[in-house]
Amino acid sequence: MLIAIAIFALVYAAIATEKISRIAIVLGGAAAMVVIGATDADKAFYSHETGIDWDVIFLLLGMMIIVSVIHKTGLFEFLAIKAIKRSKGNPKVAVVYLMILTALASAILDNVTTILLAVPMTLIVCKHLNVSPVVFILAEVFVSNIGGAATLVGDPPNIIIASKANLTFNDFLIHMGPMVLVVLAVIIPLIVFLFRRELINSAIDREHVMQLDERSFLRDRNLLKKSLVVLFGVMIAFTLHSVIHVEPAVVALFGAGILVGISGLKPRDYVQDIEWNTLIFFAGLFIMVGALVNVGALEEFATFLKELFGGDTKLAASSILFISAVLSGLIDNIPFVASMSPVVGELSQGLVARQEHVLWWSLAFGADFGGNATIIGASANVVAIGLAAKAGIKISFWKFAKYGVLVTLISVSMAYPYLMLFYF
Repeated sequence: MLIAIAIFALVYAAIATEKISRIAIVLGGAAAMVVIGATDADKAFYSHETGIDWDVIFLLLGMMIIVSVIHKTGLFEFLAIKAIKRSKGNPKVAVVYLMILTALASAILDNVTTILLAVPMTLIVCKHLNVSPVVFILAEVFVSNIGGAATLVGDPPNIIIASKANLTFNDFLIHMGPMVLVVLAVIIPLIVFLFRRELINSAIDREHVMQLDERSFLRDRNLLKKSLVVLFGVMIAFTLHSVIHVEPAVVALFGAGILVGISGLKPRDYVQDIEWNTLIFFAGLFIMVGALVNVGALEEFATFLKELFGGDTKLAASSILFISAVLSGLIDNIPFVASMSPVVGELSQGLVARQEHVLWWSLAFGADFGGNATIIGASANVVAIGLAAKAGIKISFWKFAKYGVLVTLISVSMAYPYLMLFYF
């Protein structure tokens, strides 16, 4: 047990340093767990409790394929140009439109995929507006993590939580969605205020924007119609999960299969946009967390917390919320939630009625909102900074944290009274 814990701690520390590829780190950690006997092939690949959570992997894969096909239609570029034209070239109004668009897309798709599409689109927008793309990228990252918290598929930690707690798409929509809207209503104007001095351009720039033709960015209208029909069908199936009893992963893969079949695209056209690194990272991480379950480490941690909280569910909920926010910002909300899920599962045993899932909602709010604190807090952050760097735009760790910590502090502080009032 001690060796397994040491390996896990070393992997966490290595991920936080960002000196080595996190894929290499997590796969090395998973291999080490096998070598010391903390897990084996049967437990890693076939056990739902201690192995790779294939529901999470295939749900992400299916949604990535669907989004990759939609990307070929030019829809996202069309929406971006439409937004800045509606703003009449005013950067302050344009960033609000793009934040709303990003938050909505993150809830419907997922925030990692949304950022993959939004950042290249944003670079084009900022070039036309003649403003710094740094402000827009930071704004989109912050609202993508908040908006993604609203649904089961919106943020990777939610997918893990849903799988471990048997929560449905509608559960997240009902319990997380309303608070997410309230938080966005506060954070969006706050971001505009914080960056007000950088969101300025000239009358000539605004006039140039109004001359753009958004329709010219739509490359395949026939495929767009097919894609929207399939996407709508997938979202309907998600919301009817409790009626049709088909897992979201199956729905996503089925939708992806239909869309690929009717799109006429070749595999190379949509496979290249899939975030394989994220999927591999998840797989290695699940193996490591499963190893901690096998050796009894997480069960002992859960017992320690039970004794600490003394059966006080309110104390447990508030502690999990704030601890999750802090640790998700310092490490990464995906490995944190993957490791905490078995613990929260233990702590949630015996809870009934309105409080039945309150600890899971505390974990979700803390991890999702806490991911905004630093560059390494969420996968969407890492992806955004990487895409910006490829375009020659540097966003430092401290510049991100300067605004991210404030956004996190406000959003988590708003979630706390919601949890206390609604569930207690």
